Formats: sequence, C-alpha cells, structure tokens
Amino acid sequence: MPQHVTALRGRAFTFHNDPFLNDPEACVTWLDDALVVIEEGRITAFGPHSEIAPSLPAGAVMVNYGQGIIAPGLIDTHVHFPQLQMIGAYGAQLLEWLETYTFVAEQQFADKAHAEKVAALFLRELLRAGTTTAMVYCTVHPQSVEAFFAESARFNTRMIAGKVLMDRNAPPALLDTAQHGYDESKALIARWHGVGRQHYCVTPRFAPTSTEAQLDAAGALLAEHDALFLQTHICENPSEVEWVRELFPERSSYLDVYAHAGLVRERAMFGHAIHFHEHDFCTCHQTGAAIAHCPTSNLFLGSGLFRLYDALDPKRPVRVGLGTDVGAGTSLSQLQTLNEAYKVAALSGRKLDALRAFYLATLGSARALCLDDRIGRLAAGLDADVIVLDPSATPLLDFRSGYCNSFEELLFVLMTLGDDRAIRATWIAGEPVYDRDRIAEPFRYPDAA
Repeated sequence: MPQHVTALRGRAFTFHNDPFLNDPEACVTWLDDALVVIEEGRITAFGPHSEIAPSLPAGAVMVNYGQGIIAPGLIDTHVHFPQLQMIGAYGAQLLEWLETYTFVAEQQFADKAHAEKVAALFLRELLRAGTTTAMVYCTVHPQSVEAFFAESARFNTRMIAGKVLMDRNAPPALLDTAQHGYDESKALIARWHGVGRQHYCVTPRFAPTSTEAQLDAAGALLAEHDALFLQTHICENPSEVEWVRELFPERSSYLDVYAHAGLVRERAMFGHAIHFHEHDFCTCHQTGAAIAHCPTSNLFLGSGLFRLYDALDPKRPVRVGLGTDVGAGTSLSQLQTLNEAYKVAALSGRKLDALRAFYLATLGSARALCLDDRIGRLAAGLDADVIVLDPSATPLLDFRSGYCNSFEELLFVLMTLGDDRAIRATWIAGEPVYDRDRIAEPFRYPDAA
C-alpha cells in the first residue's frame, strides 16, 4: 500500500488540447466534484469523486476545498526577479526605462545578501499568485542565479532561470565579456541544470547588449548541453528594432540576428514579439521557438499590442506562453495578466474567451516551454503542481460569482476580477507550500508542510 497519499477534493478543470486549434469546449474537462490524488509528488489519479474515492487506500489524507476550484499551477514564461524592487516605475519607454531604472536596480545584485533577500520575497510572491513554474531572468551576477535557484530548491519548485549576458551598451558594473559570460554560465549549468527541479536558461538580455561574439557563445552553450533553455527579448519597441538594424546591418531581421547564432529553436522563449512580420512567425513555427506574451508590460511601457491570434494562426501556429514581465509588468498575478491580455486582444479586433485564456496560462505555457510532459495539466503521471482558486475571495467576487451561469463565465470573472487574493492554496510537488488561510504562516518549505 502507498505510504502517503493525499486527495484534494473540490471543483476542478484542466485542459487536454489546444482550444485555439480545436473546439474549446472539447479541449477542457470541468468537474463539479473532483478528486486529485497525489503520491510522492506526482498526480496518480484525477476524475469524479464518486469514481475515485472508493479506491483510495486506507489512511489517505483528504483535503476538501468545497467550492474552491482545483486547477493546474499557473506558468509564467517571462519575468525578471531583480526588477521586483522597481515595479511601477514611472513614465518611460523601453530604452529609457532600462537606463533609468533597470540597470540601476540590477547593480545592487552584486551584493549576495541583497540577491538572497529579493529571491526569497520573489518566490513567495509567485506562490501567492498561484505561479508554480516561471522562466526567470536573474542579473549578470552569478550570485543572483545562486540565490534564486537555492530558494527555488527549498520550495522544490520547477523553475527555469539564468545569468544575464551583456558585453556592451550597459553600465560597466553590469558588463561581462563573451568568454567570461560563457565561463560563468557553464559553471552555473554544471551546478544547477537538472538538479532537482531546476533548469538552466542561457540568457542574453537582448541583441543590443550583446556582441555577435557573445551571441555565438550563447549558441555554443546550447549546443554543448542537453535540454537547456534560451530566453531573450525581441521586437518589443520600434526604437529598439531600429537600433538592432543599425547594430547588425548584415542581418535580414531582428530574429535573424538570433538565428545566425543558433538561438532560434525549441526551448527558446522570445519575449514580446510585438513588431513581428509574417516571416518571423513562420520561422518560429518551423523551428519550434516560442513567444512570451506580456500584456501588462506592453501596455505599461506603451510598446504596442501583441497580435496573439496572428501568432496562433492555425495555418502555422507558433507556441505562445503568458508572461508577467515584472518589473515593466505591473503584477505577478497571471489572473491580472489575463485581464490585460483580454483587453489587448480586444483592441486588436479579437476577443479572448476564458477557456483560451486559461489554456495560455497553463497547458499552453507548458507546451511553449516543452515541459507539458511534466506540468500544465491535472493528469496521472504529471507533477502535482496544483492551485486552488477561490471565487469568493473578495465580497465583489463572491457577489458576482453567484450570478455566473456556466463555468466558462465563472473563469472569465476570475480572470477579470481576480488577483493573488483569489489563490486559496498552492501545492508544489504534492506539498501545500502556500495556504492563504494559514494566517500566521502562509508559506512553508515542503519539509515543514
């Protein structure tokens, strides 16, 4: 008999196919009374309570969330943990914002103690927001990566992160060299990649802050190690796009700069892509490269409107994940990010319904990261990274939820009115590491859960 079995009971939903390419209602399972059975960090069963409960072993621990909604953990495909301290910085577009706020804040991460303090807060705020996996930018300092992965390992979260690479067009205190960045990244890969649930991500900030030699070194790292990730920025702002054209006149496009260095591939995540052309989307489709849609950041900086439905065109769909992009993004909550994604889509002439939206934040982002065999769904064999949504989290949410006539409407209300308060609990690998209602101690490392 299993030694430790936990069963979570409540309403529940999960996706099993892409609602942008198929009938949305056929892509989701919604259960009014479900059980999620967990053993040794994995889901062993998911289905109606009436079917699964009789087979639970003696001694199984039942956690009943009542009218709470059990869902796969939310996934953030683009976020900067060092920028938490400058979220909400006023009044600049991308390049000025980097110079005025970002580079100033990131220099403080040369201090290991500062990096550890911010990493501890950042991980907790992710969990409070129901985010169980994120693709994270650290700073140029190796100690920022060490601090982040060490805190992630304590919570046993599945995280993807890496040291930023910059060898030009940044303050001297934030510059490395192509060789130095390669060497430090290689050492971090050896220390953290594939250790527990941690994944390393080669991280050139964006083309203007890396020479061609550094981008080539990033490509060499990817070629030398199995299953590494790549993250960077692309086509976020018209001035940035023009700057790249001036810095790399021999390349046919911004994406071609990265492709020439071997960076356009599966497990590569390109943030923003607002000003993509059709040939860029086609290249991403052909190579399996993904785009992180970051609506709160794009609106806050005035960068433009990402063409979500163009990217997901069924004729050549591109993998798209959802990103908060804090600190230009204004919230770590993916519920709030979906709220803004709806508005961006509407301003672009299309509406983003709740099923497609929550797919983006769960299975869609897992597929964009090539981790859908581990996370993104409630299904036997997958990691037990699970959240519980509370549709009564605030008086207004409770009132409005009482007038919902379908679960799709209820999910839409959650993504419109919800935020971190609507996350009742966050389970990581089968352990309740965050519980909103444990007032005195909402966060616990797994060994204390």
